[in-house]
This record gives sequence, C-alpha cells and structure tokens, in this order.
Amino acid sequence: MPATDSKENMTTRITLKFIATAALLIGTGGTFGQHAQAPAHHASPYAGQQSRAIKALSPVQTADLLAGKGMELAKAAELNGYPGPMHTLELAAQLNLSAEQKQASEALMTRHKAQARDLGTQLVEAERALDLAFSLRQIDAARLATHTERIGELQALLRKSHLETHLQQTALLTPQQITRYTQLRGYTGSADAEAPAATPIHKH
Repeated sequence: MPATDSKENMTTRITLKFIATAALLIGTGGTFGQHAQAPAHHASPYAGQQSRAIKALSPVQTADLLAGKGMELAKAAELNGYPGPMHTLELAAQLNLSAEQKQASEALMTRHKAQARDLGTQLVEAERALDLAFSLRQIDAARLATHTERIGELQALLRKSHLETHLQQTALLTPQQITRYTQLRGYTGSADAEAPAATPIHKH
C-alpha cells in the first residue's frame, strides 16, 4: 500500500511538473510571437514634412516671413528694455505718447514692415532655391556653399532689421515711458530678470 501511494504521488508530481512546464512554454511562446509580429517603429519626427513646398520652412513660417512678422527675432532687444514700434503704438494711451512720438513711431513701423517683408520674401526664395537644388539632385559642395551663404546673409539682415528698429523706437521714448512699457509688457518682477537692464541712450 505505501509503495502504491508512493508511485501515485510520483506520477502526480510528474504530471503537475509537465503541465507547469507546458504552460510556461506556451506563455513564453506567446510573448515571443508578439515581439516577432510587432512592427518596428522608427519613424522620423520629420515624417510628413516631405510634402512641404519648402522642406525647411513650415507654411506658418513662410507666411510670417512674407508678412514681415517678428518671429521672435528681436528678443535680445525687447527683453532688455528696448521697446518695439508695434507694441509701443498698441500701448500709446498708457504710455502717454505725444502726437510727434506717435507719428514718428508709425513712420518707423511702416518703414520696418516694408523692409522686413522684402527681406522675408528674399529669404523664402533662397530657401526655395536650396530645396529645389536638392530635389533635382543638382547640388554639390560649391553650390551648397553659395546657397547657404546667401540664406545666412539674409537671416542676419532680417534679424538686424528687427533689432535696429527697437533701437530707433527706444530713441523716440523717454526713460519713464520705457520703464512703463516694461511694466505693461510684464517684464518686471520676473525670476529670470534679476539683472537690471542696460540703460539705453535716448534722443529727445
């Protein structure tokens, strides 16, 4: 009787071990199967941009350049206490602009917008030419240098135009108006603006 029990127990243990092993293998096989069937995802964040008219520029960037918009190119001036004409005119009442200041600011804005639109248009066309050269496989080291040097020159001129306009606008305002502008634009009391802004030179 004990011998029979021993054999039955051994058989039971073997059976249970076989079932456990089979379950483990099935589970592992299912996992391997899932990994084997799952497609690899290596899509570039640029995916979809290949359909752009100009690959290096989004439609919004292109439109902003053609419209002569700021595109954050004047941050170095704006955030260091040098107002720009557009926001100065928007805050004309709060800044108590005189009729002469307002007229001069409007003229400055008109000149700047015309220049920014012209440079922006040239930059868009320069980017288009570079894109086309790559698209048609008509590019080499020499052509690449020509295209990128032209684009770099236009980018520098455009940024200079935006920054220079802030210099000219600042010269039209009093120190009190500049301080008020900074307050109205929310640039005071910021944790990121611990250092005092440089005192600009004014022309009255």
